[in-house]
Amino acid sequence: MKKALTLLAFLLPFCSAASERIVSLGGDVTEILYGLGAWQSLVARDSTSNWPASAQKLPDVGYVRQLNPEGILSLRPTLVLASAQARPSMALQTVEKNHVTVVPVPGGYTLAGIDKKVALIARATGKTAQAAVLRKKLDVEIAALPRQPLHKRVLFILSHGGMDSLVAGQETAADGAIREAGLENAMQGFSHYRAMSQEGVIASQPDLVVISEDGVKSIGGEENLWKLPGLSQTPAGRHKQVFIVDDVALLAFGLRTPRAVLALRQRAEQLP
Repeated sequence: MKKALTLLAFLLPFCSAASERIVSLGGDVTEILYGLGAWQSLVARDSTSNWPASAQKLPDVGYVRQLNPEGILSLRPTLVLASAQARPSMALQTVEKNHVTVVPVPGGYTLAGIDKKVALIARATGKTAQAAVLRKKLDVEIAALPRQPLHKRVLFILSHGGMDSLVAGQETAADGAIREAGLENAMQGFSHYRAMSQEGVIASQPDLVVISEDGVKSIGGEENLWKLPGLSQTPAGRHKQVFIVDDVALLAFGLRTPRAVLALRQRAEQLP
């Protein structure tokens, strides 16, 4: 009897983790779940969770900032892991009131913050052993990044269909990624995103423009990028210096972000 109880105590955490039905909200959260090997418990994800490709086969509960509680609850989840982008949310409050555990995953725009996300998600899913390996791998990747400042000015443009182009100021993921690459955000003096203006862009004098793949599509192709207000009168515009990125990889501060930051740095090092 004693041996049976000991075996049950040993197996209980594994059975509990295996029986979880997880909804992942946020590309960073989904990447970490796959990195920890917890993907088998996933029953749904949000529309920003497009990596790895196999995640796209899961039911999509919608954009992380515009969630529908009924859609989430219809999947009978036991655990919802929600990135900072999903909060605060009335939808998640409704989900929680229906006896579903909602775990908020910390945000932040530093590479060091990724480790905290991994640790929390590992605890929530019973993957602490796997987390030790993953965290060590992340430490190596981050430690290998160039740390010396490179005095190149970067302008991040956010553009989606049906909206005016915006530029990233301080307190944004774009600003955090630019600083982690040892570069300078061309837009100073304001926080969050602001509508793109000719005067502001000309004054910022960026050496490099960074825009997402979807952003390029939304403006009708790269040739139209240089027609945006003021860009032609900047070093980046005169020399057609652009870096097209996977915005989730660069901005979500998930497992792919250290490599995306390195790619940004290497692109800036190629500038004249």
